[in-house]
Amino acid sequence: MGLSVVILAAGKGTRMQSSMPKVLHPIAGKPMLQHVIDAANKLNAEQIVVVAGHGISRVRDALAKQSVDIAKQTQQLGTGHAVDQALPLINSSNEVLVLYGDVPLIEPQTLADLCQQIPDSGISLLTVMLDNPQGYGRIVRNAQDEVVAIVEQKDANSDQLLINEVNTGILAAKASDLSAWLKNIDNNNAQGEYYLTDTIAMAASQGGVIASHPSSAIEVEGVNSRIQLATLERAYQLSKAETLMAQGVTLIDPNRLDIRGELDCASDVLIDLNVIVEGKVTIETGAQIDANVILKDCVIGQGTHVKANSMIDGAKIGRDCQIGPFARIRPNTELKDEAFIGNFVETKKTTLGKGSKASHLAYIGDAKVGEQVNIGAGVITCNYDGVNKYQTLIEDGAFIGSDSQLVAPVTIGKMATVGAGTTVTKDVPAENLVISRVKQKHLDDWQRPTKIAKEDKK
Repeated sequence: MGLSVVILAAGKGTRMQSSMPKVLHPIAGKPMLQHVIDAANKLNAEQIVVVAGHGISRVRDALAKQSVDIAKQTQQLGTGHAVDQALPLINSSNEVLVLYGDVPLIEPQTLADLCQQIPDSGISLLTVMLDNPQGYGRIVRNAQDEVVAIVEQKDANSDQLLINEVNTGILAAKASDLSAWLKNIDNNNAQGEYYLTDTIAMAASQGGVIASHPSSAIEVEGVNSRIQLATLERAYQLSKAETLMAQGVTLIDPNRLDIRGELDCASDVLIDLNVIVEGKVTIETGAQIDANVILKDCVIGQGTHVKANSMIDGAKIGRDCQIGPFARIRPNTELKDEAFIGNFVETKKTTLGKGSKASHLAYIGDAKVGEQVNIGAGVITCNYDGVNKYQTLIEDGAFIGSDSQLVAPVTIGKMATVGAGTTVTKDVPAENLVISRVKQKHLDDWQRPTKIAKEDKK
């Protein structure tokens, strides 16, 4: 017997004050609906059916690349009616789990436990205890503590309103049973809707078992407003922060970290305030990430220090590198071990060799830079002619003086020196000095400066 998951996502979400369907509003940079789909996928569900209505075209577009079916609920006539729209798409021999597209923090393990309790005849129901159950359907139990019904807030009497155990709306049952019950529910209630919860009383009256399973309050909390959206965002982020700290990561302030993707973080890493993680990021042991850094789809090597206000996107950073502050490392950049990128340096599609430095105010694009190269302030690799891009090759030990332009395609030879203010348009041989402040000139008999001992400087 397989598992089909039905996700209800047809509501407009009026209180969101938005033209966007409510379920597409993001938590941690990902639509709420996607969080629910991801949880369902971890159950190895045979099929996922999303019931959409308001903004269905936008929901379709958001899910276009995913293996989900979409059922249309033209009129929003209640949760029972919504599930009924999905049943024709479902294998009648399957079990069905009903979820909600605006309940994004539901844990896969909670759902797995719930599904394991589906009785041969009856319903497995997820409930939660709330100090303030206002607005929720109450779980009604008999003298034997068995669930016999769910009463909605507007239909509850004074005694039922005192009940603290409430319905989460999440339940699981056999598709054949669910179909039979839904055919017999009515809309004789304060809302004039077909309630999915009415199947509970129907199943109980027919001798079916109602197996309840508890959940935590935060994982079943829904979103109806931007205030609630922000509350769940912070709950999600704090949960991620607590997991990191338990793994040996130091967070200067756990309330000021945003993980909008996947973070694989080793122990003894320090992360300062307002760091944003997007995509898939790996941070290795001993790395330090300073305040206001954005990391996206990158690897940060062991012992590397990323200084404040830097951005790293689509790059691989080696061991013991120094980056920033205010550096921008763009896609297809690789910094080898002990490389140094200083303030206001931008790289793209570039390899910077071991121990090489670009300390400040430089653009290095479409370049392959060897080891122990020094790139001065204001240096630009001119990689684009307005139509095509070309590569600059800088070999080991070269020195590129400040305010120089390297017009690609061009090669700077091993141990060559480019004098400050030079525009290089031709290859520079190894160990040459090139100067073109007026015109380019090669000198092959010059003596390269050597480091003066401190005592000689006096």
